[in-house]
Amino acid sequence: MRIITGKYKGRHFEIPRSFKARPTTDFAKENIFNVLNGYIDFEEAVALDLFSGTGSITLELLSRGCSQVVSVELDRDHHRFIQECLKKLSTSNTVIPIRGDAFRFIKSCHQQFDFIFADPPYALKELSTIPDLVFEKNLLKDDGVFVLEHGKDYEFSAHPHFVEHRSYGSVNFSLFKAVATSVG
Repeated sequence: MRIITGKYKGRHFEIPRSFKARPTTDFAKENIFNVLNGYIDFEEAVALDLFSGTGSITLELLSRGCSQVVSVELDRDHHRFIQECLKKLSTSNTVIPIRGDAFRFIKSCHQQFDFIFADPPYALKELSTIPDLVFEKNLLKDDGVFVLEHGKDYEFSAHPHFVEHRSYGSVNFSLFKAVATSVG
């Protein structure tokens, strides 16, 4: 697993073979971040990485200058691996690695984020509910962006916050955006 760009560009981390989690491929990660650069400035952004797995996205967000990244991962070994990677980077940015269930986190979170990335297991039966939960719980700041990584069997274009879909091989991303509310 490698960091694509930013402060830690090119850093590699060896993922233990025993891990069940599959990191987003470098090809897909590089391409989706190229698309995201048109939507969000990661410098000083506050981000949430749900279903963090190996921490690939958390590390990429840190490298790109996010001021804070909350990383939520249920698996004990994966969580520990993320913490080890963060120690190796000895970053001054704030990372909050949480070992816990992403759905419980969403339901109890009172913080808002500029950017949210979710990479749940593709076979997760509740996967299709994640966009609704993110917007029902008001987790995105105005003009915030939410990216859901998923398999080819999911379609989110009818969702009111959907903005676009990108596919890179077997990796699919649906992008959603919080609409800024105007007062007046």
